[in-house]
Amino acid sequence: MFEAIAFYMFSILVIGMFLIVVFSKNALYSMSALAGGMIFISGFFFLLDADFLGVVQIIVYTGAIMAVYAFGMMFFDTTRDVKENIRFKKIIYTLSTLSAIFVIFILLAPVYSGKIEALYPSIQGVGNIQMIGLILFTKYLVPFELAAIMLLAAMISGIVLVKIKMEETPTDIEVAKGEK
Repeated sequence: MFEAIAFYMFSILVIGMFLIVVFSKNALYSMSALAGGMIFISGFFFLLDADFLGVVQIIVYTGAIMAVYAFGMMFFDTTRDVKENIRFKKIIYTLSTLSAIFVIFILLAPVYSGKIEALYPSIQGVGNIQMIGLILFTKYLVPFELAAIMLLAAMISGIVLVKIKMEETPTDIEVAKGEK
């Protein structure tokens, strides 16, 4: 029961974050939501008792998104004011706080229940790194590869967007405005 509730909660949070990425008009909001979505994806790994992969998801992928965030701050115009039309700020803040508390509760519930068991018992003569490789390339191969493909697609599209943006130099834009 706990796993089902946690799975659906993480699913809703991940889908919500990626919808913000797609529909946000501000690039910095999109990148922040992308980082949040990647952190919530790590929750799936923690639910599957793949703690190492969950931590790697947070450190590597979210760290890479933060590097993209820094580049986004350089390439996009972040000085212009953003007009936000949020009508129900208190409801949004309350739901965000409650969902954060709920996620913490979900992550801490197995610790307090005392039912933590290793799904893959250690094999004699096999070290920790070999065991991680064995599990990663058997049970968790598909989710790991899907995350890698998503990041590759994001990187390629980012390069294409920057190339298009760089082709329009500021002098060309000002010359075009002066001609009209």
